[in-house]
Amino acid sequence: MSIYITALASISPLGTSLNEVWESYKNDAHLLQEKNIGNQKSWVAALSDEAKQEIEALKNSDLKYKSLDDTVLFAMYASRKALEQAGWTSKDNFGVNFGSSRGATALFEKYHTEFLEKDKASTLSSPTTTLGNISSWVAHDLQTQGPEISHSITCSTALHSLLNGVAWVKSGMANKFLVGGSEAPLTPFTIAQMKALKIYARGADAYPCKAFDLAKDQNTMALGEGAAVIGIENGNKENALAEIIGVGYATEVLKHNISISSDAVCFQRSMKMALEGVDPDDVDVIVMHAPGTIKGDLSEIEAIKKIFCNKTPALTTNKWKIGHSFGASGMLSIELAIAMLQKQEFIKVPFVDYTEIPKSIKKVLINAVGFGGNAVSILLQKTF
Repeated sequence: MSIYITALASISPLGTSLNEVWESYKNDAHLLQEKNIGNQKSWVAALSDEAKQEIEALKNSDLKYKSLDDTVLFAMYASRKALEQAGWTSKDNFGVNFGSSRGATALFEKYHTEFLEKDKASTLSSPTTTLGNISSWVAHDLQTQGPEISHSITCSTALHSLLNGVAWVKSGMANKFLVGGSEAPLTPFTIAQMKALKIYARGADAYPCKAFDLAKDQNTMALGEGAAVIGIENGNKENALAEIIGVGYATEVLKHNISISSDAVCFQRSMKMALEGVDPDDVDVIVMHAPGTIKGDLSEIEAIKKIFCNKTPALTTNKWKIGHSFGASGMLSIELAIAMLQKQEFIKVPFVDYTEIPKSIKKVLINAVGFGGNAVSILLQKTF
């Protein structure tokens, strides 16, 4: 059964439309800013003021939406645009699977601070911070009666949403699924957690996040926010943006809470599964996870070398530009992959030297992995 991507929408530091996103990728400038988050200055990639106004308008459009976290509002905003693009209606009873690594981070911090000060919790503290809050509000907003699923599998969350959607559609239990990830992690406690792990960007380099710079001597991960969603369905090739021709997943045995092997065994397994029946030499581009940490970047490269031993595809990533948006990052990488398939143009990492870039792009592999060694690889093919 062929499964096609028939809609794509997002809200991120790149913009709110596919044209904006592409124009941003064509520019070699990064979108990270040093901002005051709580009492500390940190490098982050935030939504533009225009995008924030769009979210504020959505929040004020319904009294029930005023109490929702940005993770939910981002997901609702992107899902509305995707639904319109796909031409689906509530009568299609499409499924919804949105995930998030951190969930309602800002509300958690707000309500917990109130609890410490007053020794009691606000009335809406529980319903607005549950993880199921995201998909259930998206389903409510779009009035679908299909299945709704929320989950958290750290930084591979969005691509696990895609895996779920593919499984539902292939099983025949649903014909259409909206799948995506949403993250709003630019909060004091979240950034403090990342800094405690000694992986956060510190330098004032021309590019604060040096994702895919294999010569860096310090970790340079920086956080970004946003949401991205795709619509998938079986058999609708005419409206397809891309075809999903391979999915793979794997989990490593942990040595510690954030470990990954030096040659990313989880990635080797997930890529091998996604490539089943496909000659690795036919893959033109890999959109890497590449978080900007020394070990994370190097281990993924070693895994790629082992799977693509004859010819390494052109490698790229977007985290140098928009930071790491945790649970949404995999779907933002899918967005980059689809843009390259549509435009037939490879997007380079500006500080990486390329000896060769593909003249045509027909197959793109996308990787994501999270704490716990949960790797997912998705293989997309050009359909037009």
